[in-house]
Amino acid sequence: MERDELIRIIQENVVTSAEAADLLDVSKQNLLSLVKRDKLKPVKESGSVRLFLKSDVLERKREAESLREKYRPYE
Repeated sequence: MERDELIRIIQENVVTSAEAADLLDVSKQNLLSLVKRDKLKPVKESGSVRLFLKSDVLERKREAESLREKYRPYE
């Protein structure tokens, strides 16, 4: 696998904490809470930097929307 292809794959499939929070439409504190409760797992952690698979973040978003529809049908 060439370097450029690897970079493209990483850019398409890995997101930072800030990007994950934006995708989920939550605060950084809420994202940290999701990580602490094992609702979302980072693929790499280094100090305060966390990287997530974009597919995991989008799956969590779908789960949250499903739960919201189930328990808050009036919204």
